[in-house]
Amino acid sequence: MAIRSVLINVTDIARSADFYSRFLDVETVSVDADHAVLDAVTATIRLRRIDASASSTWIADDLQAGFRHVGFKVSDLDARVEALHAAAVPFQLEPIHAEGDVRITFFYDPDGTVLELVEGPLQYHEVYDRDAVERDWGLGDPARPRFDHVAETVEDLEVTTSYYGELGYSLMSGIHQPSDSRGFEINFLRDGDSSLEIFTYEKAEKTHREPQLDAPGFLAVEFDGGAPGQAHRVGDVAGVEFFADPDGLVHTVTPA
Repeated sequence: MAIRSVLINVTDIARSADFYSRFLDVETVSVDADHAVLDAVTATIRLRRIDASASSTWIADDLQAGFRHVGFKVSDLDARVEALHAAAVPFQLEPIHAEGDVRITFFYDPDGTVLELVEGPLQYHEVYDRDAVERDWGLGDPARPRFDHVAETVEDLEVTTSYYGELGYSLMSGIHQPSDSRGFEINFLRDGDSSLEIFTYEKAEKTHREPQLDAPGFLAVEFDGGAPGQAHRVGDVAGVEFFADPDGLVHTVTPA
């Protein structure tokens, strides 16, 4: 019961659809004045037009619990970074060689959603589910950018693992961050062909924010399945119910 879609609120459908098409090679499934559905290989990106009447309370600080970024696997990071630079797209982090022997970079879409590009097979420091890791690696280098994960900062890995276990997720692997004095660790919950990338900071205080449904940027993850027992109902939009997990990641569910 994996991630089916990532939902993003945007102020201009045409602009955002063009952005994702130009820089992430998504394929347009459908588009109108208020919505667009874009194929990103393992999931769809669903754009929803809003009036920018509310400001987002999301901040670019990974100590803020909840959503952090949307990640894509690529095989041509340098060429994509060059194209992003040429278009003056703002970056959160220029390319680096990261723990796990991969190259990564972070940049912003037109409405402030942070996107990550990852090049190379991630060499996990801890493997908890070898079969899941082998299936992950078996996807290989993508011919075009492939949706890979949604990242979230949480207070308690066990609580998060239990919550998403109700949606079919299991703890696959982990990456240590020994140079980070905040006790930063990354763990991966896996189901299907994508992951939830879970950040924990054992030695640092986290901040929290109330879920927002009408602010620009990331809106929610759409999962296959049913709402976990501890899901907090946030509200509904156009008849779709939205929930939040214990750390505020907004999601919706669709029966598989």
